[in-house]
Amino acid sequence: MAPKVLVSDKLSETAVQIFRDRGVEVDYLPDLGKDKDRLLEVIGQYDGLAIRSATKVTEKLLAAASNLKVIGRAGIGVDNVDIPAASKRGVIVMNTPFGNSVTTAEHAIAMMFAVARDLPEASVSTKTGKWEKNRFMGVELFNKTLGVIGAGNIGAIVCDRALGLHMKVVAYDPFLSEERAKTLGVTKVELDDLLHRADFITLHVPLTDKTRNILSREALAKTKKGVRIINCARGGLIDEAALYDALTSGQVAGAALDVFETEPATESPLFNLPNVVCTPHLGASTTEAQENVALQVAEQMSDYLLTGAVQNALNMPSVTAEEAAVMGPWIRLAGHLGAFAGQLTDEPIKAINVLYDGTVSHMNLAALNCAAIAGIMKVTNPDVNLVSAPVIAKERGVQIATTRQEKGGVFDGYMKLTVVTDKRERSIAGTVFSDGKPRFIQIKGINIDAEIGAHMLYTTNEDVPGIIGTLGQTLGDAGMNIANFTLGRAAQGGDAIALLYLDEAPRENVLKSLAATGKFNQIRPLVFDVA
Repeated sequence: MAPKVLVSDKLSETAVQIFRDRGVEVDYLPDLGKDKDRLLEVIGQYDGLAIRSATKVTEKLLAAASNLKVIGRAGIGVDNVDIPAASKRGVIVMNTPFGNSVTTAEHAIAMMFAVARDLPEASVSTKTGKWEKNRFMGVELFNKTLGVIGAGNIGAIVCDRALGLHMKVVAYDPFLSEERAKTLGVTKVELDDLLHRADFITLHVPLTDKTRNILSREALAKTKKGVRIINCARGGLIDEAALYDALTSGQVAGAALDVFETEPATESPLFNLPNVVCTPHLGASTTEAQENVALQVAEQMSDYLLTGAVQNALNMPSVTAEEAAVMGPWIRLAGHLGAFAGQLTDEPIKAINVLYDGTVSHMNLAALNCAAIAGIMKVTNPDVNLVSAPVIAKERGVQIATTRQEKGGVFDGYMKLTVVTDKRERSIAGTVFSDGKPRFIQIKGINIDAEIGAHMLYTTNEDVPGIIGTLGQTLGDAGMNIANFTLGRAAQGGDAIALLYLDEAPRENVLKSLAATGKFNQIRPLVFDVA
């Protein structure tokens, strides 16, 4: 059955057609996002939800979205999506961070020109029949210092455009390396240094707990007197009351604001100031940008629903279509390793350690970790998936550790999963053969070569004669067929294990018969999703 997507906000017809051309069933209901009750009624039918900003994806809506797998936001901001709630329910949340980067950067530059030359006020004055040439004395951008707070996708474009205007550019970004700064042609500085040096300050960071009011009253007091401030990123980055005071005192000569702490912003003391330029969140509002983000979100959602490729997800490691094709068997192996460990672990898990060796160590380990954790967690919560598993593990205080190493064994690549509890550590390793089939290669440090089936039986015992006969005889008497039989031992007379791949789940009477022999320390039926 083809996956089904609901488009509940206005999206271009071209984007809607992309879904159809890719084989995804789509309902285009662009006004449904505004009707909360109706949206709640129908959301359970859909595998995907494509939105802009009108649709509010709340915890209540997600609770009703029983089939939902992915939410795609055509644009950058996801303030209208409850991401933690989506993660807990295993729903991937994607955005399109690159589709409107140029448009938003150009708007910031335009706003900088506007506030530098009083263009809106001059336009209004001229249209009312005045000719106030002496009133509107602006400043040049040439040779001025621009302080860029946030040098990511949009900030980097702003830096490039500013350098083209022969401005000096300093940038503050905790994640900006010296090498990247050199490539951009900017000077990397700390925030206080930027505030002291900049003639213009432009913001290009997301709104987080760390960035909220990054231009606070205290920060504004540290700026160069007469600075001009541009914000086309997010409302809440500037303390608006403090900005008003700085504008009226002359500490800040002008401000150009495309975003506000409360939106829609229908009233604000800032609107009454002649040295403030305001626009209604137009950063991404060009024909090109709206089309780009719509096409991008349709492609991303289709890729995920049809191939498992994950791009620009905010709560899941990205996996390209090429990676998904290569990593598919390894992701299945990670899930099987997790399922094995989870089914044998009865105590609370303290830590999960994953070792990647050889070829697999160069793959997307974050995605593989998610698969392994999901395999473990599914034992007690069948609804867990790659998105929700890490969230659940974190909530339970489980420590996750990853180690990668170059080829250290006979296999080109393998994974080793270790689960740690208060009582023990349990390890299992596996690899993927050239035929793409995952295999278990080590349990409890004992080397084996086991094909993985839907129904398996795991036993441990002391290495003594008769174990093979007991297992074969008991299962044979019950009419149960063994598809594959694997044995291993640590040393002669020491610990030994058996792993049997059966055509059906071992029945309770079979398990009781094996236990009654007294030959086994542990007998565990195992189930694996090999579909």
